[in-house]
Amino acid sequence: MPRDIPVGNGDLLITFDHLYRVRDLYFPRVGKHNHTAGHVQRFGVWADGQFAWIEDEGWTRELRYKADTLVTDVHLVHEELGLEITCNDAVDFHEPVFFRRMTVRDLKNKPRDVRLFFHTDLSINGSAVGDTANYDPTTRAVVMYKDDAYFLINAGDKQKCGIDHWAIGAKRVGGAEGTWRDAEDGQLGRNAISQGSVDSTVGFNLQVQPGGEATVTSWIACGHSYDDVRKLNDRIWTKGTDKMMGRTEAYWRLWCRKEPVDTAPLPEPVRDLFYRSQLILRTQIDNGGAIIAANDSDITHFAGDHYSYCWMRDGALVAHALIAAGQSELSRSFFRFASDCIGDRGYFLHKYTPDGRLASSWHPWMLDGKKILPIQQDETALVLWALRRHFEKFRDVEFIKPLYSRLIAWPAEWMLEYRDHNGLPKPSWDLWEERRGVHLFTCASTIGALVAASEFAEDFGEPERAVAFREGAERMRGAVRRHLWHPERKCFARMAVPLEDGTYRLDMTRDSANYALFAIAGFDIDDPMIEAEMRSIHERLAVRTDVGGMARYERDYYHQVESEKVEDVPGNPWVICTLWQALYEIAKAKDVDELKGAMDRLSWAVDRSHDSGVLAEQYHPYSGDPISVSPLTWSHSTFVVTCLQYLEKLSELTNAPKDAKASKA
Repeated sequence: MPRDIPVGNGDLLITFDHLYRVRDLYFPRVGKHNHTAGHVQRFGVWADGQFAWIEDEGWTRELRYKADTLVTDVHLVHEELGLEITCNDAVDFHEPVFFRRMTVRDLKNKPRDVRLFFHTDLSINGSAVGDTANYDPTTRAVVMYKDDAYFLINAGDKQKCGIDHWAIGAKRVGGAEGTWRDAEDGQLGRNAISQGSVDSTVGFNLQVQPGGEATVTSWIACGHSYDDVRKLNDRIWTKGTDKMMGRTEAYWRLWCRKEPVDTAPLPEPVRDLFYRSQLILRTQIDNGGAIIAANDSDITHFAGDHYSYCWMRDGALVAHALIAAGQSELSRSFFRFASDCIGDRGYFLHKYTPDGRLASSWHPWMLDGKKILPIQQDETALVLWALRRHFEKFRDVEFIKPLYSRLIAWPAEWMLEYRDHNGLPKPSWDLWEERRGVHLFTCASTIGALVAASEFAEDFGEPERAVAFREGAERMRGAVRRHLWHPERKCFARMAVPLEDGTYRLDMTRDSANYALFAIAGFDIDDPMIEAEMRSIHERLAVRTDVGGMARYERDYYHQVESEKVEDVPGNPWVICTLWQALYEIAKAKDVDELKGAMDRLSWAVDRSHDSGVLAEQYHPYSGDPISVSPLTWSHSTFVVTCLQYLEKLSELTNAPKDAKASKA
């Protein structure tokens, strides 16, 4: 089930599902630990003897954000209960506290006795073993804790601070469903403490006048000790929940609009998603620098693992979007994180946890009885390539200085060493993590990295290194043309498999990732080979249904929906692959009219997004429903980059002298 309206601050991340149930709570790092283990955290309403959980039938829901903020604007209506509830959720921009402000309105024009219930089902630090929940009379709150993770659950309105009801008990042991069942009669048992596999439910009373409204705010304060959460609770009550939420709303508006980007030429829905994408990106980035691929725990049911890791490829391409959008502090943090992860090896391994440790992997260290490197070389190359983009924009020499050896010189020297007799990279895993060989995307990324390393070496007064890196890039560029181009089919292979005689067996499957030849390796956009390649990708990978979009590659099996009509549906449409075509159309455009195709693809992404603006990884080719993780950080970063490149090209074309336009034509 895809996630919607994530809210966070880089230390604490809360995600919801489409029914407006909290599903994930990550603290103290984005992606680690998930203290809910994906279990539902329920929200229920009792009114005049009737009860409804938010997932029950009878509710209409609108899940959105306040414009340009990470504060939600959720509207809930239940006709039978006769109530309308407006909810604003936020994680404070600075403190590790999650707020939910609820304004309840009467629709029956009579006095109402309303009770709101909040169920918390934690598996602290990823396990329900040894958790404790207790009622704390000092704060009039429930505290759940284990080891160094503490969560204080409280609520208040203008008159008082403290919950009115609570229940603490067992869950999923001995047939116990959990304390949420206790709320359905409008009363809770008030058990004071429980340990082991426990949950809690708290409640707050509201008196709503006929046709009137009443407001209460709940919060979960997070910390590493009992003292931490008690002090944070005191600060919340002293400062006031409205002030803390107000400052958070103001901060995010400032954050996403800080750069003077003229977005007026973008249609309003595209413009809105441009800013929304930056904000959603921020929720997936840890304050320690790790850029997390996705934080949708439901994927564990499919794969037995999750996406809450930092792949350096995803991180580098997201960093590229952050750089283009002017978010320099976030890109700096990522490159520092990357420098710590790479160590002295000169290359990155598969993926990393949010705290920089080697993460789970399916890449073997031995294959067919031979020792191999369990790597995707494009991950190492793209970090170097993105770092050059950062330096070109911000010229922060002092920042680059300590990174020069680890992230530039040593990786570039390793890439020169890790080549075959033709000057192509030796085999590694592809960006889709499915095949091992010599991949065109890897070649393109390595060319881009070696060019970047050459420019850095020149800047840092190392001409010999600069020449070696530049020559390596040019030799690889020529080898790509000689060995990966199929002259009869007039397109590039996606992969070459080395044979014992020194030649290659080519995999000619059409793959969207070949866009990297112009976007990363810097091949001339008007090169006939590039034109033929991108035309072939478009012809073979367009999804010919009402949903549209572009597939990853022919007969893509990951979450495959259509296995018969593969000529029309070569795979599920992906956001990134669709927007890669837009990037080509932008780069190729010689006049404003030629930008229309790119805008159509941006609008396609808008149409696919949730009402909140969240973009998934891929979509069902017939229904358009999201498939796999949502939000996918990479989807949002590609949307941001595409918008910025569109605006840059539009400005170039509209401001160019007429004679210059004519000469280009």
